[in-house]
Amino acid sequence: MSKLTDVPKRLLIGRALPSDKLGETLLPKRIALPVFASDPLSSVAYAPGEVLLILSLAGASAYHFSPWIALAVVVLMATVVTSYRQTVHAYPNGGGTYEVAKANLGPRAGRTVASALLVDYVLTVAVSVSAGIENLGSAIPFVVEHKTLCAIVAIALLSVMNLRGVRESGTLFAIPTYVFVGGVFLMLIWGGVRGLILGESMAAPTAEFEIKPEHPGLAGFALVFLLLRAFSSGCAALTGVEAISNGVPAFRRPKSRNAATTLALMGLLAATMFCGIIALARETGVRMAEYPAKDLYENGVPVGPDYVQQPVITQVAAAVFGDGTFLFVLLAVATALVLFLAANTAFNGFPLLGSILARDSYLPRQLHTRGDRLAFSNGIILLAGAAALLVVVYGADSTRLIQLYIVGVFVSFTLSQIGMVRHWNKVLPTEEDPRKRVHIHRVRSINAFGAVITCLVLIVVLVTKFSHGAWVAVLGMVLFYAVMTSIHRHYDKVAEEIAAPADDREDETLRPSRMHSIVLVSKLHRPTLRALAYAKLMRADSLEALTVNVDAEDTRALREEWERRGIEVPLKIINSPYREITRPVIEYVKRLRKEHPRDVVSLIIPEYVVGHWYEHLLHNQSALRLKGRLHFTPGVMVTSVPYQLESSEAAKLRARRRANWSAPGDVRRGPVEKKGTGGRREGDRRP
Repeated sequence: MSKLTDVPKRLLIGRALPSDKLGETLLPKRIALPVFASDPLSSVAYAPGEVLLILSLAGASAYHFSPWIALAVVVLMATVVTSYRQTVHAYPNGGGTYEVAKANLGPRAGRTVASALLVDYVLTVAVSVSAGIENLGSAIPFVVEHKTLCAIVAIALLSVMNLRGVRESGTLFAIPTYVFVGGVFLMLIWGGVRGLILGESMAAPTAEFEIKPEHPGLAGFALVFLLLRAFSSGCAALTGVEAISNGVPAFRRPKSRNAATTLALMGLLAATMFCGIIALARETGVRMAEYPAKDLYENGVPVGPDYVQQPVITQVAAAVFGDGTFLFVLLAVATALVLFLAANTAFNGFPLLGSILARDSYLPRQLHTRGDRLAFSNGIILLAGAAALLVVVYGADSTRLIQLYIVGVFVSFTLSQIGMVRHWNKVLPTEEDPRKRVHIHRVRSINAFGAVITCLVLIVVLVTKFSHGAWVAVLGMVLFYAVMTSIHRHYDKVAEEIAAPADDREDETLRPSRMHSIVLVSKLHRPTLRALAYAKLMRADSLEALTVNVDAEDTRALREEWERRGIEVPLKIINSPYREITRPVIEYVKRLRKEHPRDVVSLIIPEYVVGHWYEHLLHNQSALRLKGRLHFTPGVMVTSVPYQLESSEAAKLRARRRANWSAPGDVRRGPVEKKGTGGRREGDRRP
């Protein structure tokens, strides 16, 4: 079975890498930027649109607030990026927000941050892929008609690419990310030249549309609430900022400095693109509506359900470059690709965080180990499954999914900044260098300011988005927290139970009084004789063979053959009036344990070793059931004695042939050099 799956596995993810190759998978800054920052960079493709969608509830006149909202988002982003730059220097071993909260605020705060980040990573994949599908669907109708299926396929492809390794996937994803960033900056520069220098007028495709406000004439508290809601939607531009601090171990040395530099570059690029698109959207007259079919009017008539509302970045590109031009198409394709690849931030952050949580016994320990390509394969697969489920439930609708967004990330932002303030409070009393003390005071002030701001934003997000779907994210965080707490309790309980006793006189260190060996017999054949021979070597205090009387004639024949051969091991026959095999054996073993509680029982089972996966279905089923049931019986040891059938020998021969197989062209290419073989493969002969 393993050979049956090995070939497609190697085709999909490549050859397995040894552990000593881990250093070669570390990322330089030029690759780390698209790997860890594709989410915040790509968010400029939909975050400006989310701001305008909320403002449109009060009509197009409310759009004049958009630059101020953009400025507020940029100030918040600068604060968060600056704060996380301190985090990567203070905690260079990865874990970022989780490690900060756990070390300075306690395990409960650590679990809270971890649950928030895990939810946010799952949402990042679901939102990014859904947004990419919607952008791609504007050019390919099939994608819109089957967007849920296409979104699941996209998640599967991203999973496979990440299973091939962080560095390999990062190199693949770097090109579209840099094309997208270059395309956006070219659009901003050319738009500025046309508007400010050449004095040309630029009009978006929706510039002549009118917006029917759902809440006209908003003022006072209602207007403030609307602006706060628009600000909270614009904060989607900050999602993924924490991924770099979580993934510091993936950077090349010096890790902390490279991570801090990448953070600063990411913040500068994202802030510039976000503000530039908001400014051009206002200049070109972009019109957006939450319900465009009934709220957008063209020539006094609603545009109707057939109208497809294009994203803000697409409308701005059409106004600046011209609809259908080469640069417009290039940016549209790059935008769709980078939205897909934005999920890569989560595919790198989630497995790393999952590995750290598994190390701390908060998640299954299988998440801590690396796969064939030195990536955390189990974490990648778990993330893909959770995101696919979310996409199916919400129909790959990015507008519905984005309402769940942001809550988790601002919970982690807030607790991280509070944790860093406490970290500097601990460091400050022990620091005597005046310059370093001044530096600590400065960075502590930055973290304190960041904690206050992100806490206020978290409150705003919860108030403005809770009834619009944010409650689902809160529920997801609660569930993750409960699961992690339960797993940690389980591991603690197991560790306590299996801990070696401190006193050698305790019962666990005493040898059993006696050992009863039982060989399970169905027929007298070579596997049975081998099992009997093995059992004799064990030198047990008592040894017997056990068979279950299901068919009286077969049992009589077995007893006669046993006596004819003169086998010295006594044959015990137990009746089974209901033709069961497993239950009578288990009851017999338990009865022995009850009669002799200080003795151990060793049940020896002969098993066939077959060479084809389908042959497993024809043999050893009773043995599997017995082993499964007896695992729960203390004082019982189950031993399998394998007997290799001819098909298993044939399987070994096939494996050797595959190992020695030469691909076409091997003779022309010559031998592959290997360490310790003198530049030649084993088996090579000189001509």
